[in-house]
Amino acid sequence: MRPRAALVLGSGLGGLAEELQGAEAIPYGDVPRFPVSTAPGHAGRLVAGMLSGLPVIMMQGRFHCYEGYPASMLSFAPRVLHALGAGILILTNAAGGVNLSYAPGDFMLISDHINMTGESPLRDGESLAFGPRFLDMSNVYDPGLRDLARRCAGELRIAVREGVYAWFAGPSFETPAEIRMARILGADAVGMSTVPEAIAGAHCGMKVTGISLIANMAAGILPQPITAEEVMTISQERGPKLAALIKGLLSGLKA
Repeated sequence: MRPRAALVLGSGLGGLAEELQGAEAIPYGDVPRFPVSTAPGHAGRLVAGMLSGLPVIMMQGRFHCYEGYPASMLSFAPRVLHALGAGILILTNAAGGVNLSYAPGDFMLISDHINMTGESPLRDGESLAFGPRFLDMSNVYDPGLRDLARRCAGELRIAVREGVYAWFAGPSFETPAEIRMARILGADAVGMSTVPEAIAGAHCGMKVTGISLIANMAAGILPQPITAEEVMTISQERGPKLAALIKGLLSGLKA
């Protein structure tokens, strides 16, 4: 059965793939041209099955520029998911909170992004086969999907924020000065992923939505260092709530 929706599961959030009914999994290494995930908490598998009564395919882990992959290679996975039949792309990530009203454990629906890397996943020789050379970026994150996610969150009594995600290349966490800059520019959260996938998915004609789990407050906000272990801990603690929100979203898509 062709999937209706594709999901990219971020750091510490891969457990949702275990809930698929009739699941079939393929390691990334078995897919021609697919990169291999090396980030902690990324299992590196494509998993297909049924969730909330909808056929879906999940990326249990993603790829990042900090793993040595050029941004153009990050367009490959969304194009594969689209070719398999998915018309909707749901992106998740663990992010650092920039907005001073946020707290670790919050969820943020991504309304827009700021690309701080200067890179684009569309700078390759294949992009014209999938969409226009000059992509309109006015509504990369589909307003209708965001409205649906907000309604589902309300029904589940899950509090959600809505804001702008800034993409930094990593792998070092951002400096306090970079975070102050990001806040001035209008960012509410920062991370090292999601934006290239959103661009590539929108370029293919997919409807895209993104949900960030605020796993830590960004550099300089709290008097403590930022660690990958902190990110993983919060991601695992709040993963079940995010899974519930995603399942509610998928149920809404089925209706």
